[in-house]
Amino acid sequence: MIAHLHGELARVEADYVVVDVNGVGYKVYAPLAVITQLPPIGDEVRLQVTTIVKEDSITLYGFLDEAQQSMFELLLTVSGVGPKVALSILSVMQVETIVNAISSESFIELNRVPGVGTKTAQRIVLELREKITTLVWAQAARKTLAPEQQVLNDAIEGLVALGYNRNDARSAAEEALRSVKDKRDTASIIRSALKMLAKG
Repeated sequence: MIAHLHGELARVEADYVVVDVNGVGYKVYAPLAVITQLPPIGDEVRLQVTTIVKEDSITLYGFLDEAQQSMFELLLTVSGVGPKVALSILSVMQVETIVNAISSESFIELNRVPGVGTKTAQRIVLELREKITTLVWAQAARKTLAPEQQVLNDAIEGLVALGYNRNDARSAAEEALRSVKDKRDTASIIRSALKMLAKG
């Protein structure tokens, strides 16, 4: 089982790269977010690799760090999510954004990813929301969120605790965040959001 590759970047395509290791070229599929951060062809590259073995194929998937790789593998545990969908999600969303979307049960953000339907997005949230809270790397990813995002999350949770639907709470909190002067004052954001929700 290949765990990582360290060699020369020999080829770059839209959804995969070829890494030359001692004269052997390894075809590695990767998210667009990874491919766009790779060095020029001919330079050294190191990728974390997940190997998926099937009866008729052995496929390699490459990532820049363990957090990306772990998120990819975690997404694969969801019913109906295969490598293609997992790569699509990681192509357009950072790990910390995915963690936040799952933790805050915001399947709408996942639904915006090409190839991810509403039912799939809901399954991802439903099946991973408990798992995500116990993973050290996921907790670390949440800590990298911008202060405003953390305040927004707190405001949403506060509104949900008051009995509001999570999607309505998110929409109101996001609008409130844009309107208040002190964007780190959770109480002000909640008060502003409550006024918006009261208006309907």
